[in-house]
Amino acid sequence: MRILVTGGAGFIGSNFVRRTLATRPDTRVTVLDKLTYAANPASLADLDAGRCRLVEGDVCDAALVDKLVADADLVVHFAAESHNDRSLREPAAFVRTNVEGTVAVLTACARHDVRLHHISTDEVFGDLALDDPARFTPQTPYRPSSPYSASKASADHFVRAWVRSFGLRATISNCSNNYGPRQHPEKFIPRQILRLLSGRPPRVYGTGENVRDWIHVDDHNDAVWAIIERGEPGQTYLIGADGEASNLDVVRALNRAFGRDADDFEHVTDRPGHDRRYAIDAASTRALGWTPRHMDLAAGLAGTVDWYRANEPWWRAAFDAAEDFYAATERRAAPTARVPARGAVRDVGN
Repeated sequence: MRILVTGGAGFIGSNFVRRTLATRPDTRVTVLDKLTYAANPASLADLDAGRCRLVEGDVCDAALVDKLVADADLVVHFAAESHNDRSLREPAAFVRTNVEGTVAVLTACARHDVRLHHISTDEVFGDLALDDPARFTPQTPYRPSSPYSASKASADHFVRAWVRSFGLRATISNCSNNYGPRQHPEKFIPRQILRLLSGRPPRVYGTGENVRDWIHVDDHNDAVWAIIERGEPGQTYLIGADGEASNLDVVRALNRAFGRDADDFEHVTDRPGHDRRYAIDAASTRALGWTPRHMDLAAGLAGTVDWYRANEPWWRAAFDAAEDFYAATERRAAPTARVPARGAVRDVGN
């Protein structure tokens, strides 16, 4: 099988490429990646060049996308601008990559009748109240909160339009927050890990009570393959691992992993439009026979710490650049609401 992976030098995409080549010996992968700051070609450098090639290019380059899609049996579309903080500063860049780039991919896949799987996010649904027992389902209305999530919501709608108007064979997956190896240091979990490795305390926005539904990147990518192989074209599938934890939960677990006081962290001013809680009902994907393997978040975080500890050449330059970015946008602040007392927030994984 010839697979085109857009954004395959980024976090989730590179892990998808590596896992695909390791578990499916009858595959060859072409990666299309613009190699922006968020990508790292080192994530692919040790792979078999006979089975994996990297094409540096823009997903908005319609001619290039068409040429690559014409030579593929399957396209898995990861390419996206994905950092909420940056979307607040440069929303037009997110519209270009996430919307215009998706349309270029859709047009080529429809022209050449190539199967497409589109990677999206649970952030298109907006957020839930902290005390709301509900979870997101494929029927949840879209209520994006940031330029990033609005651009991904738009992309999802374009996929559905191409399915209905042009008969495109496509599926969509909306996944919860990923963690694991090779995640860019501007993201929440690797940033805290690398601050700790550098001898600095972790930081959280506002009170840190915001809840995310964490999933290990390998579980996400196994779910993507379940959808590709057993999903129904035209359908949307939600991917999550019942991993709800607040940002405080995560930071405290990381402090413990480093043998530190769990409550030794800093607060910074909350960002505008910060979603309160995400929660995924993954029944649609579990019905395909997929089950997450990394159910213990504390153990998954410990393994992620080990990877970053052993791979400083991979992350050092990107971490320094990310800290410079944050220095321009953050200021030290007191919590904006009550912070739970020590022990008041459940431990990660419980």
